[in-house]
Amino acid sequence: MITKSGLISVLAALAFVAGFAVAQTMAKTGREPQFENSDVKVWKSTVLPNNPLPFHRHEHPRVIIALTGGTMKILEDTGKSENHEWQTGKAYWLPANAPGTQHQDVNVGERPIEVMVVELQNAT
Repeated sequence: MITKSGLISVLAALAFVAGFAVAQTMAKTGREPQFENSDVKVWKSTVLPNNPLPFHRHEHPRVIIALTGGTMKILEDTGKSENHEWQTGKAYWLPANAPGTQHQDVNVGERPIEVMVVELQNAT
């Protein structure tokens, strides 16, 4: 027999799971512009699990700040890949992409990854 407090705990857990599922379905993989001038371009990227960004490249180096960390697989158009472990609240340096290359960001975890990207427009 389940007690009243046990039932409340189960219902609270189900509400939490349902809320998390709704939040995940409302989020979309993509970029949200934040700020841009002649020195920097800033955007927020959200990458849902197994829903990668399209192939693209970065002409300039950038700093990323993990708002919600996770494991991001960087898949080059050559097939080469490497995994990056990004911890929530930490900042990371990423160089400009090599000429003529493109890559895709693939979230290989189970939760969305969100990063703020600050690309340096005057650096190569």
